[in-house]
Formats: sequence, C-alpha cells, structure tokens
Amino acid sequence: MSKVLDVIDLGVTFELHDTEVRAVNELSFSLEAGETLAVVGESGSGKSQAFLAIMGLLARNGRTSGRALLGDIDLLGLGASQLDRVRGKDIAMIFQDPMTSLNPSLKVRTQLAEVLVKHRGFDRGKAERAAIEMLERVGIPEPAKRAAAYPHEMSGGMRQRVMIAMALLCQPKILIADEPTTALDVTVQAQMLDLFKSLTDDFGTSLVLITHDLGVVAGVADRMMVMYGGRAVEKGRVDDLFYDPRHPYTLGLLHSTPHIARRAERLDPIQGLPPSLEHLPQGCSFHPRCAFCFARCIEERPLLLPAGEGREKACFYEGPLQSEEVA
Repeated sequence: MSKVLDVIDLGVTFELHDTEVRAVNELSFSLEAGETLAVVGESGSGKSQAFLAIMGLLARNGRTSGRALLGDIDLLGLGASQLDRVRGKDIAMIFQDPMTSLNPSLKVRTQLAEVLVKHRGFDRGKAERAAIEMLERVGIPEPAKRAAAYPHEMSGGMRQRVMIAMALLCQPKILIADEPTTALDVTVQAQMLDLFKSLTDDFGTSLVLITHDLGVVAGVADRMMVMYGGRAVEKGRVDDLFYDPRHPYTLGLLHSTPHIARRAERLDPIQGLPPSLEHLPQGCSFHPRCAFCFARCIEERPLLLPAGEGREKACFYEGPLQSEEVA
C-alpha cells in the first residue's frame, strides 16, 4: 500500500491571553491508500485541531509547524488560493453538525453542484445531474425531490448524507469525518458507519474518523491513533488496541465504553479530568489520572516508541495492564 498522507511533527499553537497554548505537539502519522484511520480521545485532546490545521481551517490566532504531505504537496505550506484548489478535490472534511456547514438559504442541489463547477469544470446542468446521482448513491430516497429542498427541510441523518455526498463528489483521495455520528440516534449512526465503509470501498478513498466514542470504531477502522493532551499516546491496528491495549489511557477509554454483551457490568470511567493545555503537568500528561503511575512518570515525558509489530506507545509502564486494580 502507498501513503496518501504523511504528517511529520505537526504542531498547533494558539495565542491566548498573552500566552501560547500548544494544542497539538509533535504529531506524526501516515495514512495509506484505501484504509480507515480512527483518531480517538476525549474532548480537548487535540484530535480535531490537528486535522483543521491540515485542512488550513484553524482560527486566526492559530499557527502550525511541521509538515503534512499529500503526495509531494506540503499542505501546511500552501496559501489560501492554493488550498482552495486542493480542498474538496483531493481532501475533504465532514463536520459534526451539518446544519452549520450547509448554507440555509441555498437549495441542496445548488450547494452540491457548486463543488463540481469549481473543481471539475462542469456546467451547471451536468453538475446538478451528477449531484442527484450522488444523493442516490448515499442512500437518500427520492434524490431529485430532496435535491430541490433546503437543508432545514431535511432530518439530521439526511443532512449528514448530503454532507457525505458533497465530500465524495470529486472522489477525493482522503475523507476526514469529525465526530460524524454524535448528533444522530443509534440506528442512524449504524447506517452512517455502514455507508462510510461501503463508499470508501467503492471509491478507494482513505477515511480519517475522528471520534471520542470507541463504539463507532469497531468494525469500521483498520488502525487507531489515541490522543491525549495534544499528543499521540498509542497507535496500532484496531483489533490489537481493543484486545491488548498497551497504554493505560487506551485501557481507560475501553472500560468507559458501554458494551451490550457486558450490560450487567458497571462502567469504570477514567477518574479525574483531562489536563488544561495551558498548564500541562510535568512528565507524562496522563500521570495524575493513571493507576499505573510511578516516579519516572511524574518527572519525565515518555516518547512514542515501537511496542511490537505495527504498534507504538508513549508509556514507561511495562507490566500487564489487565490488573484487578482497573479491570
């Protein structure tokens, strides 16, 4: 498999209250053609800011460092006009709330057609016909009728499908989905995840699934990157991290996730709160909440290092994690 995205030492810094806040630190990862990468972590872990930086969509007080290579193009080095030629065509993003991403005053077909007019040079009629075909492809019934509707006339699940259709119109190499199922009920969530899997298979698109919910990762993603305090703390294949987590934070996320097969068991949430990015603790950022913490964790920050075939972790603890203390 070939790399379609190679991110090297990505940093995201915000100027806030006369101080610098590091939202993302030294983040490196790659994305292979046709694979699905899940990026998981609690709110404030830096996962969304990392990909907003890659898309050139940071707030005005944000700055980036490092590289994000889409082929031989460094996305972090592009100007606004250059990014406009890449976004939507080669790399696209779906946001958590489609109602804030769709223009409420324009019909759906107009918004979809605009993508093809801009990036593929279609005339308006051809673009609208292609838009209706894509709406049908993503499972919207009566696509011609829905294309003539305004966003507020559609359900949340339908609007999310419209956003997926818009993102896939130009068949991008990479599709980034930021918490795409959070606002949907569970049955629609399942439909969306099935849709992602089938469409990425059909188009050969690589998918990045950003989520705090490990329940949406199983069965969809190939690999997983766990983030905490603005850094990656564990990486590996999804099955490996689910059945043999090597970082206490990954284990904590798994124990905090409801599971229908274990419905009689109480959840075991991670104690404490995520750290403030303005005042990260010395040493390992997770040590104040970690049941396996020892002296070195408080004094020294662990590096992300190999931890077996295709795996990496940032943790000094080498003993078994499935102990009575947290199981």
